[in-house]
Amino acid sequence: FEIGPVFRANPSFTSRHDTEFTSVDIEMAWITSHEDVMSMEEKWLRSVIAVVSAKFGAAIEREFGVKVVVPSLPFPRITMTEAYEIVKNSGYVIPSESKGDLDPEAERIVSRHVEDTFGHQFVFVTDYPVSVRAFYHMRYEDSPRTTKSFDLLWKGLEVTTGAQREHRYD
Repeated sequence: FEIGPVFRANPSFTSRHDTEFTSVDIEMAWITSHEDVMSMEEKWLRSVIAVVSAKFGAAIEREFGVKVVVPSLPFPRITMTEAYEIVKNSGYVIPSESKGDLDPEAERIVSRHVEDTFGHQFVFVTDYPVSVRAFYHMRYEDSPRTTKSFDLLWKGLEVTTGAQREHRYD
């Protein structure tokens, strides 16, 4: 793993794409699927949030009016196909430039749906199309246009991206 500063030349001044942040990058060997990565991540985040809640939960609630919720395991998982159906049923149309991905409003819609349906603040959106994850994300053998990848949304905001990396030489 690596913990270090990241600098991006984004013109954005939103909470979505910070121009400077601290990143935690993790590489795992000997996994069987991206499910292994998601499982590790949700356990790690639950542990970290539990410590933050125990040590600072009361102060965070007092100062910011936000209750620190320790998430249950496992985090809900929905495929990109399911996410698109949720967004479609809400009446929102994802802009064409975001085709194959979720724009910020779609991420908020999916997160609200998951919170209403599962009572959970986190959701893994899985199985992104190759059109938006073409570089090194492994493809399913039986569905070569779909990657073994995910984004983790928390309260409507993408907080992590992950995948099983392609390791097959061919």
